[in-house]
Amino acid sequence: MRFRDVRQLLQLESPERDPVARRLRRCVDVETMRRLARRRMPRSVFDYADGGADLEIGLRANREAFEAVRFRPQVLRDVEGCDPAATLLGERFDLPLLLSPTGYTRMMHPEGESAVGRAAKAANLPYGLSTVSSTSIEDLASTGHPHLWFQLYLWRDREMAFDLVRRADEAGYDVLELSVDVPVSGYRVRDVRNGLTIPPALKLGTLADISLHPSYWVSMLRSAPIEFANAPPSIGGGVTIENMSAQFDPRLGWEDLEEVRRRWPRKLLLKGPISPKDAERALAAGVDGLHLSNHGGRQLDRTVPTLDMLAAVRERIGPEPFVLLDSGIRSGADLAIAIARGADAGGIGRVYLYGLMLGGERGVTHALSLIRADFVRTMQLLGVRSVAELRAKGPELLADG
Repeated sequence: MRFRDVRQLLQLESPERDPVARRLRRCVDVETMRRLARRRMPRSVFDYADGGADLEIGLRANREAFEAVRFRPQVLRDVEGCDPAATLLGERFDLPLLLSPTGYTRMMHPEGESAVGRAAKAANLPYGLSTVSSTSIEDLASTGHPHLWFQLYLWRDREMAFDLVRRADEAGYDVLELSVDVPVSGYRVRDVRNGLTIPPALKLGTLADISLHPSYWVSMLRSAPIEFANAPPSIGGGVTIENMSAQFDPRLGWEDLEEVRRRWPRKLLLKGPISPKDAERALAAGVDGLHLSNHGGRQLDRTVPTLDMLAAVRERIGPEPFVLLDSGIRSGADLAIAIARGADAGGIGRVYLYGLMLGGERGVTHALSLIRADFVRTMQLLGVRSVAELRAKGPELLADG
């Protein structure tokens, strides 16, 4: 073969000058995003997003529950017109997927929750804002996202918490989620070991980290200070995991759910590791659905994986009530498993945070594109054309490994 023939075969790409585009081009799956985010971020910040409680047994079990499932695909099916869209609580979305609430998201990127909200809006997906977010209820609403959810912790100061309910209502949020798995904060060993403060503090031990991650610290110094935008006014700067725990209320009871139901005029979900009995009681109390979650393994370690909770909850409450499931979903195939097992939708947190760490809004958009492509591909390879068909035929399509 002559040299000019070889030259015609070579397709040389021009160097990518945009560092964000260069990073995201390498991210062909979520695990690659995670590895690159780990290299890019200060250890304490990455560990806050990535870690779990105590020995992280529950964190690993969440993943193992999904990894144990095997597919039994249908073949010789026309899947050319496969449609991944779904109706959730009366609204039509492009995927049966929630961007679940995460705390202090501006630690990952200066634009934080606003960047996530814009990416979710562009993808036509709902996004949940956390009580302990670093962007206020009103500022996120100003992004123009028409389908925002708000996740509520009931602090010791009930009037402050109920004021958050009022603000979310006035800002036009669609759904309120009452989280009930944090009467006290879980013990996150990585955060304690790293001495995490929010915002990350420039201390003597930080100097080495600055030399390894200068771009992160420069972006933080150039941005507005990270604040607890919706948290009690008594919380000041330099908050540690320990003194943040003092805000949670171990007296939380069923009467509090009933009070929230009276105050909130739209859709209300109960969020946590909900047993079949408690699921039935919550529906009787007037919630519009359940969000099965063990906080991504970040609260009580060794909690049963939410995927393993689902069948018993469905058996108790029946097929109709809305059920969303998170904790362990890292791919479109995982999302397909959740739907086939009986969930109406799935939720992701760490997945979009890895993208946020790597490229702000563009990184979140890239993460969502990976999930969507994998979900559609999995549906087609399973031989189903719609989310409704995936759920209806779920028992035929899944097997435990």
